[in-house]
Formats: sequence, C-alpha cells, structure tokens
Amino acid sequence: MTRLSVNIDHVATVRQARRAAEPDPIAAAVICDLAGAHGITCHIRGDRRHIQDDDLRRLREVVTTHLNVEMAATARMLEIARRHRPDLVTLVPEREGEVTTEGGIDAARLRRRLSRHITALRRSRIAVSLFIDPQIEQIEAAAALGVGMVELNTNAYASAGSDRARARAYDAFVAAAARAEELGLQVAAGHGLTVRNVAPIADVPQVFELNIGHSIIARSIFLGLGEAVAEMLDAIGA
Repeated sequence: MTRLSVNIDHVATVRQARRAAEPDPIAAAVICDLAGAHGITCHIRGDRRHIQDDDLRRLREVVTTHLNVEMAATARMLEIARRHRPDLVTLVPEREGEVTTEGGIDAARLRRRLSRHITALRRSRIAVSLFIDPQIEQIEAAAALGVGMVELNTNAYASAGSDRARARAYDAFVAAAARAEELGLQVAAGHGLTVRNVAPIADVPQVFELNIGHSIIARSIFLGLGEAVAEMLDAIGA
C-alpha cells in the first residue's frame, strides 16, 4: 500500500500572509492524522515564508504518525533538526526568491558537502532522504551517500504539456524507481501531484510514500481538509 504524507506548508502560508494566529498548521496536521494520512511533511525555509521554528516544536509534540521535515543542507538547519528530532529529514535545494522548490538536489555534484551533512544527521539518529530528480546518475549518487531513501521529483510528469512529454517523464520516473530499488533505497515521490494525475505514480511498485501538499490544501478550501485528505487517499488506493 502506498502511504500518504500531507505537506501542510500552505496552511502556514495563509497564516503568514496576515502574520496572524490562524489558520494553525498544527491543527491542520491533527485533522490530516485523523483523516487517515500516514504522515505529515513540512518545509522549514531559510526565509521562514511559511513554517516557523515554533511550528516544528509543536508538530513534534502532536504528530503521532511520521514527521518528515524538508530543509536545506546548512549548518543552521542541522541545528534545527537536532533540536526537534523529526522522524525524517529530507534534504532539498533552496534558492532565494523561488516560488517553490524548482528541482531536485544535485547529489552527484554536491556529494562532498552532502556527505558531511548526512553523516551528522545519522549520528543524531535522524533518518535522511534526498529530494532528487528521477535520473540514474542522481539515484546512484544518493546510494553512494548512504541515505536510506530518496524522494523522486514528479514535476516533469505533473507539468508535462503533452501526452508524449508526460509519457517520457513517466518512463524516466519508472526507470529511476527501479534503479533505486536495486540499490536498496526506499522510494517516495512528490511535487505537482493531484487527484487527477497521481494514480500512475502511486501504482509504480517501488513507491512506498507520496508527499503531497499544495493540491490537498487547495482542495480543502472547497471540500474541507479532512475530505481533501480522504479524496487523495482514495485516488492513490490507500
């Protein structure tokens, strides 16, 4: 069965638009848990545009399933991870001014830098994943770095402008997932997935978890958050 981890960043985005107390992303995490989500994901960015440090503290107190925190590979973020001890840290690239994460981290090019960061996290007994593009070179670099899992970027598939482009992106994803399995890596996936396009990705046998946020939070405006989570669970067959 494919698991669903709900990214709650954009609940915090709405809150931060007014620097208000509501909506509370921690309350959202509880609703997602109760609706059947298998985990909660959030991304603490250097600019704190949505998730704040105190959100991590409170999330660690209330999330009873699985807490995945996305962050850049920096000394400051390593300190935050050690303080709050999520179940999993997913290392992601981060560029100032980007609207959302623009691609996977370049594990092949940044191998030395990432190795130090991954070693420090593992010494703190925090599991580590890398958000990477579905490329064989990146899969092999991630395996060489000793992480236990990868999250494959599904943006090329989700944003494809034609059936042909989508098919090419899907085939690349399937090949990357298969290679990851060969190298002993667990495979998660996410970015741009919706109830309309998620099923083929969820059906890839190596995919054990999907990290989905924006589309669920967007749907929740019309359906309610619990119903939006349930709708996605149904779409992935969970």
